[in-house]
Amino acid sequence: MIDAKDFIDEMKSKNVTFYAGVPCSFLTPLINYVINDKSLTYISAANEGDAISIAAGAAIGGVSSVAIMQNSGLGNAISPLTSLTYTFKIPLLIICTHRGAPNLTDEPQHELMGKITSKLFETIGIPVARFPTKSKNINTTIETALANMKESGLPQALIMEKGSVAPCMLEDQTAPIIATNQRLIEELSHANLLTRYEVLKKLVQATNAEKTVLIATTGYTGRELCAIDDRANHLYMVGSMGCASSLALGLALARPDLKVVIIDGDGAALMRMGNLATIGAYSPSNLKHVLLDNEAHDSTGGQQTVSRATDFSKIALACGYQHVWRSDSLKYLDDFLGDETEKGCHFMHVKIRTGTIENLPRPAIKPAEVLQRLMRTIALTDSNNL
Repeated sequence: MIDAKDFIDEMKSKNVTFYAGVPCSFLTPLINYVINDKSLTYISAANEGDAISIAAGAAIGGVSSVAIMQNSGLGNAISPLTSLTYTFKIPLLIICTHRGAPNLTDEPQHELMGKITSKLFETIGIPVARFPTKSKNINTTIETALANMKESGLPQALIMEKGSVAPCMLEDQTAPIIATNQRLIEELSHANLLTRYEVLKKLVQATNAEKTVLIATTGYTGRELCAIDDRANHLYMVGSMGCASSLALGLALARPDLKVVIIDGDGAALMRMGNLATIGAYSPSNLKHVLLDNEAHDSTGGQQTVSRATDFSKIALACGYQHVWRSDSLKYLDDFLGDETEKGCHFMHVKIRTGTIENLPRPAIKPAEVLQRLMRTIALTDSNNL
């Protein structure tokens, strides 16, 4: 058994300061110590997949990050682990508990995952090691994992057994932001809906390529954005559907000097709607979330989503977004993109038409190359602000 302080302080000495996770009783001492240390960041994610994506966003911003979870929630993380961190080559450390371990009396829901946790990680190409249970092993375990991450450009996992960390009491926590004096502007004409291409073109024209990052959700959105102008400040999601918003949250928190714009879709937002609550709770003022809603899964044949019965603007308000617009025009685009000195995150729900441009190309540049280009761009921006 080790002390949480010894492990986390060793991580901090190696500049690992950002944690996103979902609690487990095995993890309680570790999470409590991170929350207690005000020099560290702990983001309470809605699910394990969001924790991976938030940590990945922070890593893109240049902040070494950790995703913490229970193995029973590992299934929630498979999509971003196989189609985000693997595809884009984003290294981060995963600390995953081993509920249902052999010879451990545990709840029945952990039985199967307990048998396959290590194999599941290995199947998706993530090496595993044992979380240290002796102080003398802490430094070697961390150094080895970080070195492997640097060499492979991929996540590494530490599997934590029950009783690995001594108890640590939770002190005062930073309460989530509760939005007050929220603003909702609604203006719908219900005629001549814009196309996705028209909205994206306006967004490109209205944003500064040096100080703004545009993160486009998977499908036609990323492909159209690339076709309009393949800028170095763009990231085109090609998988991990629904994770654009959690990735953007991690980046916005890690890099408050940047304006981070999520270009989301109704299907993607519905898939991981819990992250809207996480964004609203942490409410970074540099985060702008535009949702293009055509009530369809457009890139897979136009099958309807349930968004016609969903008021995303009211959901955004209920989740704590400070400034919300619902429109089918771009009259308020400048206000939406507005000044970051104004407190709270922004949300804009735009109804659009289905369909895309003729002969829509796919990005010629590989996803990992897109990300490396973006990271070089924002690293330069960061150095210019020092």
